[in-house]
Amino acid sequence: MAVSTALALSPVVILGVAATLLFLFDSLTPDKADDGRLAGIATAGALLSLAGTGYLFTATDIVTQPLSLYGDQLVIDGMSLFFGFIFTSVAAMVSLASYDYLRGHKNQAEYYILVLLAAMGMSLMASANSLATAFVALELASLPSYALVSFLKKNRGSVEAGLKYFLIGALSSAVFAYGISLVYAATGALQFGAIAEAAANTEFVGILGLGVLMVLGGFAFKTASVPFHFWAPEAYEGAPAPISGFLSSASKAAGFVVAFRVFVEAFPLETVPVDWVLAFQILAIVTMTLGNFAAAVQENVKRMLAYSSIGHAGYVLIGLAALTSGGQNDLVLGASMMHLLVYGFMNTGAFLFIAMTEHWGIGRKFEDFNGLGKQAPLACAAMTVFLFSLAGLPIGAGFLSKYVLFAAAVGAGFWWLAAFGAINSALSLYYYSRVVKAMWIEEATEDRELSGYPAGLYAAVVGAAIITIVLLPAFNPVASTAVDAASVLFG
Repeated sequence: MAVSTALALSPVVILGVAATLLFLFDSLTPDKADDGRLAGIATAGALLSLAGTGYLFTATDIVTQPLSLYGDQLVIDGMSLFFGFIFTSVAAMVSLASYDYLRGHKNQAEYYILVLLAAMGMSLMASANSLATAFVALELASLPSYALVSFLKKNRGSVEAGLKYFLIGALSSAVFAYGISLVYAATGALQFGAIAEAAANTEFVGILGLGVLMVLGGFAFKTASVPFHFWAPEAYEGAPAPISGFLSSASKAAGFVVAFRVFVEAFPLETVPVDWVLAFQILAIVTMTLGNFAAAVQENVKRMLAYSSIGHAGYVLIGLAALTSGGQNDLVLGASMMHLLVYGFMNTGAFLFIAMTEHWGIGRKFEDFNGLGKQAPLACAAMTVFLFSLAGLPIGAGFLSKYVLFAAAVGAGFWWLAAFGAINSALSLYYYSRVVKAMWIEEATEDRELSGYPAGLYAAVVGAAIITIVLLPAFNPVASTAVDAASVLFG
């Protein structure tokens, strides 16, 4: 079926229309607080966008025949749709859960608008086909994210985290933009395909190499990879918990999809005289190791999840670190995409569980969770699924996504990358188990009264847990779709 421009962009447009509807609705009733219709519009917008993505996936041939738009600045293909599925799924869960979390807060419409606009920017990042488009889309996703982190205006930690996130983000954007300018100076091109052609014959190898490294630095910030990771624990701890889940899952995936396109299409291994694979190998090992060791010594559960998300960024980096000339690169890159999709549900679900405990007024330390399993068994069972799946145990699809990722690295000849990943996964089981032990084995140290059972948060948490479990027996379709989407980049 032929796909028109309007139909191809419909998932992105729906997010923008939903944000506009929220703005109009809030303008008509500016003083109405705790209006469930705001969360309803945002959730419905994200779900409609998700449905549009599913339609393009299943009812058109756009996966096998990518559509180029606006002078080849944007491309709609299997990879952009695959990541669009991740962004809209996470946005829908966060919007649904935020109905309870934001109760009593002002400016709720602005919150939902920013979530939708950030998801819109991420979707455009997934479709970017030139460095200029990628930079604009990255800023469209980043600016709402800065505001969302500091949304709790009366919370000093939230405001401070937002300010730090903005300042470091501005610095990384400057580095990224300067890297783009150097690549343009060396190649005279901004579109990915044109850069690859020009880079093979450029005389300015040094300038190109420096530009590639600076572009890599910009992506390292967006994906919270070492050494540009230090903003993540501060931002995730200070931000509203649903936003922590949104940034650590959807925003991280957005950074990775642009990195996949840029380094595979613009800087192909066969033609670019810069060994960026070695840089990603070092980044992957250091990022997963530092993230997991730092998570293991935390006493704050939310901060532990923040550091563990850095560790998972290290796992996903294997997708770029294990690429070889003429190897099974579609399997390696597809394995990283599989892990990002599963991670989107299990990690967002874990942060939404933290949002639920914050709604109940429970502290953030491990001992604050003691005995919680007796009072909220369904929510704690879901959290157990998230944590064990994140660790790689066969209770959720995180087991298979890690297994395929490590197996792909071994198949590509990088067994030592898989070994580092397996050792770090074993370490992660220690700190994830501390939460499970506190919830189910330890006795509560004080009388605790839970203030109701928030329906929106429960629905989002339980829904994420069910999907995490269901994806385990239904992993084959996810795997084949990811590999097919990744194969587009390798011709």
